[in-house]
Amino acid sequence: MTISKRPLFLLLVLLCLYHTNALCQRKSSPLAGKTICLDAGHGGTALTDSYRVGPTGEREEWINLRVALLLQKMLEESGATVLMTRLTDENVPFDDRIQLATENKADVFISVHHNATADTAVNFPIIYYHGNASENKGSIALGKLLAKELSNHLYTEAPPATLVSDHAIFPSAGAKVLRGTYGIPGVIAEASFFTNPAEESRLKDDAHNRKEAQAYVAALEIFFSKPVPGIASKNSIVTLPPFKVFQEAERVDGTALLWHQDYVKGSELMKSKDKQTLQQAYDLLTRSVRSFPDSYLAAQCHLNRAHVLKKLGNRKEANEERRRAKEFYVVLGK
Repeated sequence: MTISKRPLFLLLVLLCLYHTNALCQRKSSPLAGKTICLDAGHGGTALTDSYRVGPTGEREEWINLRVALLLQKMLEESGATVLMTRLTDENVPFDDRIQLATENKADVFISVHHNATADTAVNFPIIYYHGNASENKGSIALGKLLAKELSNHLYTEAPPATLVSDHAIFPSAGAKVLRGTYGIPGVIAEASFFTNPAEESRLKDDAHNRKEAQAYVAALEIFFSKPVPGIASKNSIVTLPPFKVFQEAERVDGTALLWHQDYVKGSELMKSKDKQTLQQAYDLLTRSVRSFPDSYLAAQCHLNRAHVLKKLGNRKEANEERRRAKEFYVVLGK
């Protein structure tokens, strides 16, 4: 071998070693061979709503897509097959999103979202699963990991993340994409609130979007490194009647802004023995949880409502409220 050819030979050796190492890493990753359906939430809604937008005009669907595209690349580099419900800012029908996941037998379904509320100081992750916690254990396992990793990757101090049933926000039937893909471990993940001015600014930054995508990868690697819990038939263990809450546009209005104030005042008044005062406490707690049904205080709000109902002699409704708190809100860290 001549000296002039040696650098080229060494370069080829290094390239071979690099590709061999990358291939070994893909094969050893828990994600290798998994089929993951990524749903970048919403899309093409700029002309149809005025509430899915941050203080300086950043729209949720743009953020969702940026994160999902970064996540797609990371997952594919780890050997996963990634199904994308959309690649551009377009409105893809729910049925098409569901069909993509179910027909391709996805191992997990993840809908990437970011959140909004009237209180611009609020910022923490919310993960939604479909139906009842006691039945949807596969999604609960995924949701717990995502809540932890999103908190670790995106927040300097641990926020009060929540893992909540989609029936808490869509009482009659839950979210359609989760309802339609039920049986596949699936979640809607809202990593943060774009209605928080500081967070909206971070969400415009590619490095912050990349951290979020890395959080999903970390959670999925842990999820697939152990047996996936089963998912029972819906309402096979428990059935709860709908609890009416404010819908999306209503949750960003002036009344909803009082959610924390209503909770604090209602919780104080519930200590009374006077029936009129107890009714006032119940009304305030009800308005609080309807305004922000997926907040970190929502589960306790339902439990406080149960306490008031018991004091008012409504034991059946009180028991129902306690079951709702247990099935619709998962305690994290356990």
